[in-house]
This record gives sequence, C-alpha cells and structure tokens, in this order.
Amino acid sequence: MSDDITPRIRVAVEEDASVVAGIHMASRSATMPYLPPQKRDHEQVSRWVRDVVLKRCRTWVAVRRAETVGYAALDGDMLDHLYLRPDVRRQGIGTLLLDEVRRHSPEGLVLHVFQQNIGARAFYERHGFTVLDISDGSRNRENLPDVTLRWTPSSAR
Repeated sequence: MSDDITPRIRVAVEEDASVVAGIHMASRSATMPYLPPQKRDHEQVSRWVRDVVLKRCRTWVAVRRAETVGYAALDGDMLDHLYLRPDVRRQGIGTLLLDEVRRHSPEGLVLHVFQQNIGARAFYERHGFTVLDISDGSRNRENLPDVTLRWTPSSAR
C-alpha cells in the first residue's frame, strides 16, 4: 500500500472528540440495528467522548488520508470501544487498532460484545479471543444479552 492510504495509529486528543463521536454513532447505527434508537445527539456524544472516554481510557485513532476512520479505547485491561466508520470496515483498520491495544495490554484483554453482534464476535474470535462468560443483559445499559471475551498473549499463558 502507498503511504497515503496506509492508516496510521496515534493517540487520541481532545480535538478528536467530535469525529470520534461521529464514528461511534455511525458505526453503532450501521452494525447494530437491533439497538434502541440513539437518544443522544452528536454534541452530547462528543461531550461524553471528551469528558469521559478520553479522560478515563487510553484511546487511539486510526487516520488515513488525514481522516480519522476509527478508534479504540482501553480502560485498564478492558477494551471499552473499538469502532470504525462503516465505509472502511473489512480493510484491516480494526486489526491495526486491536494490535495497538494489545501492545499496551501485556497481560491480556477482556471485552463485552452483544450476543447478536455476530460480526464483532467473529472478528475477535479470529484474533484469538475466547468466551469467558455469557450474560442475560442485566449488566449493560441496553439490557441485551452479551458475551465477555478474553485474549491472553501466548507469553502470559
């Protein structure tokens, strides 16, 4: 790939909040149609990204051709978020973000994914994540059944 289309990963900054919010909202809408309609507008989600995600989590963005196309947020050993713009899915960008997160997680990672999110579950399983437990949805805001997945690097096993 030429340099202009090869995504680069960098640490997210406060100025990324608005575009990260847009990616978050667009990705959830496109890939999880079973979710209830979004009640928060773009400005509210931008504030949440700026005031909560970027302050609580180590967050990275994927940038291609000077456009932010995805992000990942790590809270301790919990991968809280990994979202891509819907038009850049299945181009290796999610893997680049996941690889960055794993580099910062030498003891491994856990994450929650909705049981219905077959695409995300397959993505994580292809990258070595295994099922830790299954929930009836009582632990998430959407009240939808979810799965906890865990990745452990081979050096930590």
